[in-house]
Amino acid sequence: MSPEQAILPYATWPSPISTSDVARSGLRLGFPTVLGGEVWWTEDRPAEGGRTTIVHQSADGTQHDLLSAPWSARTRVHEYGGRSYAVVPGEGLVFTNFTDQRLYLLPTGGEPRPLTPEPEHPTALRYADLLVHDGQIWCVRERHADGEVSRSIVSIPLSGPPSGGAEPRERISGHDFYASPTVSPDGEHLAFICWNHPQMPWNGTELRVCRLADGTSWKVKGGISESVLAPRWRDERHLYAISDWSGWWNLYLVGIYGTATRALYPMEEEFAGPLWQLGATPYAPMADGSLAVLHGLGGLRLGVFDPDSGLLSDLDVPYDGWDPVLATDGHALVGIGYGPALPRSIVRVDTLTGSAQELRRDINELPDTAYLPLPRTVEFESRFGREVHAFLYPPSNPLARGEGPPPYVVFVHGGPTGHSAGALDLEKAFFTSRGIGVIDVNYGGSTGYGRAYRERLRGQWGVVDVEDSIATAEWLAAEGLADPARIAIRGGSAGGWTVMAACCTSDVFAGGVSYYGVSSLATFSATTHDFESRYIEWLIGPEDPVLYASREPLGQVAGVSCPMLLLQGLSDPVVPPEQSQAFVDALAERGIPCTYLTFEGEAHGFRRAETRSAALATELAFYQQIFHV
Repeated sequence: MSPEQAILPYATWPSPISTSDVARSGLRLGFPTVLGGEVWWTEDRPAEGGRTTIVHQSADGTQHDLLSAPWSARTRVHEYGGRSYAVVPGEGLVFTNFTDQRLYLLPTGGEPRPLTPEPEHPTALRYADLLVHDGQIWCVRERHADGEVSRSIVSIPLSGPPSGGAEPRERISGHDFYASPTVSPDGEHLAFICWNHPQMPWNGTELRVCRLADGTSWKVKGGISESVLAPRWRDERHLYAISDWSGWWNLYLVGIYGTATRALYPMEEEFAGPLWQLGATPYAPMADGSLAVLHGLGGLRLGVFDPDSGLLSDLDVPYDGWDPVLATDGHALVGIGYGPALPRSIVRVDTLTGSAQELRRDINELPDTAYLPLPRTVEFESRFGREVHAFLYPPSNPLARGEGPPPYVVFVHGGPTGHSAGALDLEKAFFTSRGIGVIDVNYGGSTGYGRAYRERLRGQWGVVDVEDSIATAEWLAAEGLADPARIAIRGGSAGGWTVMAACCTSDVFAGGVSYYGVSSLATFSATTHDFESRYIEWLIGPEDPVLYASREPLGQVAGVSCPMLLLQGLSDPVVPPEQSQAFVDALAERGIPCTYLTFEGEAHGFRRAETRSAALATELAFYQQIFHV
């Protein structure tokens, strides 16, 4: 320890990282596109009310926004959205506008004009996963009508009337969900992913091919117990795709006419992540026949795979992890990379030399690296000897140190079929630089460790995730890493459920923080959006009042003995405010201290800088109170 470090109480260390620094950071860079020397990507702007713009970098390196306020390129398909734009070479681009969910054509140097008709009811027609082919936009369309939701794959001509009155042509329908439409090089076939309720895309999907001349379609891979993702054409008769048939999301070559499917690089690693947002592209076919791929355990690293030789070589780049959104024009490769001390960045990579050029960071100014915690990968046992994976972030501050074990917060990710990565996160640094340690747990059910690991949560939500989170706190205390009397737990969405449930069933936590968490199962199933409306059946089982009451936080609220902080957006379509309000009311009836903070206009995941700043300041004050500092 440096002699210049003052001994100060934990949770009070001076830090240069303010709530506004955290709130303004995290531009949520997404969905890059590259054509020759030009690159495009989406960029959320917390300081502009959370709107999403599209940024273009020209061949000379100049960057500029293509959409000014109030335009926002964000789709509400599945409510989680996804790829919301497509570049039209030589003409401009097409995007989904958040306010009305219509598709617009933005000509180069011009103003947006609508491509799709105005729906009968606002935002009743939504578009995502856009692809340009043969003068048309191909995409997934979501229709809301008479209380029902349906989806199809449609095509829309780019040369429609100025009013946007051209009705999209429905190409594929009949399944509940669609993803990844892609047209064959000769224009004769359409490949796509589909699935039906109650499946989720990480449980079971089908890869199907449609002959466009007559509309005939057939399955080429997948089923109710196999998750197939991300088809890309190798040639007119073969597709690349990701499948977890072996228990791991690996890369396959699939013939469209019943020819043998071949595993290209079978290994116990993941080559993709869960399809929460439409438009994921976890690999990219290059012009020389190679594939730029992402693969790993608990995270994805970048490599180049040669299908002919079967060799996979990782690239020596400074980014330890990558988001599953690689883009290529066959020659240039662009992705979103990150590391423990490197913020998520748009990166152009030369796959021949391994050189990487950073184009844009989601955090413009970083504090001194001495304030940034370096994550340590840890594994420990939960109940029945189950191994649990987590990232440990000890307190870090060059000017201060504490005495004895520090307080810690157990971070619980959402999903619950999700994953936390060891990426630089100013929100975690906000706490660790003040003397509060963080451990980010990938409980059983998380992605990144194969199908068997994520299927631990099948029928066990509210059991395995809770047990693993409690085991995390117990491990911290047993290892002497944390003060056992000062361990809190926090999480958002499904993570909020786990927070509330853990506080209901254990006294190991000094307090719990839930961001827009699920508290009541029957209410959630009745009021949430269509995409997740049957998710509970896989996570817990068919509706059963006794079973549901035994799992849900609201049914176990009598077991809570620690203070709680709940934060909620009042426009949340995924976890409606009634979920948090019901739990708050139940705590009040029992005299349990609880602070409830709501935000007008915020949905699922806070996007506005002022909201994020206020939420973080309240959370810190809550920890300081329960940690008695």
